[in-house]
Amino acid sequence: MRPLKPTNRHGDFDALPPERQEAIMRAAVEGFGRHSYKEASTEEIARRAGMSKGLLFFYFRNKRALYLRTLDYLMDKVVNWVVDDEFYAIDDLFELMLYSGVQKMDSLKKWPWAMEFSIRAFYADHSDLRDALTGWTKTQVDTMFDRFFQNVDFSRFREEVDPREVLDMLIMLGDGYLHQRLSDREPINLEDFMAAYRKWCGILRAWAYKPEYL
Repeated sequence: MRPLKPTNRHGDFDALPPERQEAIMRAAVEGFGRHSYKEASTEEIARRAGMSKGLLFFYFRNKRALYLRTLDYLMDKVVNWVVDDEFYAIDDLFELMLYSGVQKMDSLKKWPWAMEFSIRAFYADHSDLRDALTGWTKTQVDTMFDRFFQNVDFSRFREEVDPREVLDMLIMLGDGYLHQRLSDREPINLEDFMAAYRKWCGILRAWAYKPEYL
């Protein structure tokens, strides 16, 4: 996925062995997943990664740089988990979105606190992050649509329906669902979320597709 703005690292994090990169990123995901950006402790993240805080900041200029790099790293991980041969064999947009959703939910469970971190990231309101994340989601969706929807058969859609707008609707529905749960301080149940997502796909399919494809 397209990375966020350069993180101005002092050392070359990408030159580290993969297992060390993953240890640092797992520690950061947990730290930023357990706590808000402001309350997350870089000292605790460094300890969980098996390194000193000074060494952590050798690779990342500051807390903001670590956070943004962690978000990019996790997004790349999710793409690697979700996009496989079966993914590219699906030519129905709604089936593809459902397949991706199930794969993503199952994959995020592999990393404790990954879901919590992802949700916190998309609703980040700290001044250190606000500018960097402005428009980031839209950029990611643009990239995803161009890169991963090449095999989708868009001829199924009625002529007056823009498939990209349908994708945006699904994203907004998911965003609204999560935002409502957060506002109500209710736990987010992934199975309930996917059940709602299937309903949304069914409703939008009935509206967007030509009769012969229903």
